Amino acid sequence: MKAANLFESIPSALPGELVEVLAEGKGHLRIVRLVSRGHASSDGFWYDQEEHEWVVLLSGSAVMSFEDPVSGEVNVVTLAPGDWLEIPPHARHRVESTSTAEPAVWLAVHWG
Repeated sequence: MKAANLFESIPSALPGELVEVLAEGKGHLRIVRLVSRGHASSDGFWYDQEEHEWVVLLSGSAVMSFEDPVSGEVNVVTLAPGDWLEIPPHARHRVESTSTAEPAVWLAVHWG
């Protein structure tokens, strides 16, 4: 058995986003804790993942962009604690910004 607290062990200085795999299972299932403080995707970078992703923001704030696959139009989503998203495979998305005053703590589930 493993046990921990999602809000503990957060370094005071985060030169890059902290990514921790908390659990893994069959079917490429992964549960991941991410911690961001003022982090964003690099200019021009878009995630285009093979897997499904479900993500919830537990603390802090974040702004994400999603590219419409047909029109190419970009839709912006602002996230507050408790907000979650299901991101289908190959949905192009990026993190525009995350909070700096307090860490943005995310929990993500990847599968398929």
